Amino acid sequence: MRDPYEVLGVRKGASKEEIKKAYLDLVKKYHPDKFKDNPLRELAEEKLKEINEAYNILMNDQYSNYEYSTYEQTSLYQQVRDLIMQGNIAQAESLLNQNPRNDAEWFYLMGIIYQKRGWINQAYRFFLEAYNRDPGNYEYRRAKEQFEMASRNYEWSAYNRGYRRHDDCDICTICQIIACWECCCDNDIGC
Repeated sequence: MRDPYEVLGVRKGASKEEIKKAYLDLVKKYHPDKFKDNPLRELAEEKLKEINEAYNILMNDQYSNYEYSTYEQTSLYQQVRDLIMQGNIAQAESLLNQNPRNDAEWFYLMGIIYQKRGWINQAYRFFLEAYNRDPGNYEYRRAKEQFEMASRNYEWSAYNRGYRRHDDCDICTICQIIACWECCCDNDIGC
């Protein structure tokens, strides 16, 4: 989660009254009931969840604990990145699995680990989840797009080599089938 003060749009050290006022204004703005039958409803629900979490952190004087856990999380992710760069994939995965965060960075790093192992489908799923959790992150978007581009290139090269999927029925394929059928019928093989 982002900094709770930033989420609520108040300055650091704001009074409880300022925090409460900002919270109530944001709740009115993003309440899901305002987005009935609107495709933005899910986004509003997520935003409201983030607003509620930020409000609870600040109103319950948990901000110092929040700062510590954010630092700890960043430190963990940096350790994992360092291990990946050193080629110590097993230890990086073990460290991530011991501290599951289920945030975008966690999924992204798991994607890198699976990619390094050559488990492409699983890696793509992790990259996609990281992107879905934080679509504004350039790193996550780039990883997802690279996988999608590689997949398209693979399909295109397979198509050009003559490997076609069953749903790629073109006029040449139809003509080949008819010619074979006529050939068989002319020789009294199958008719």
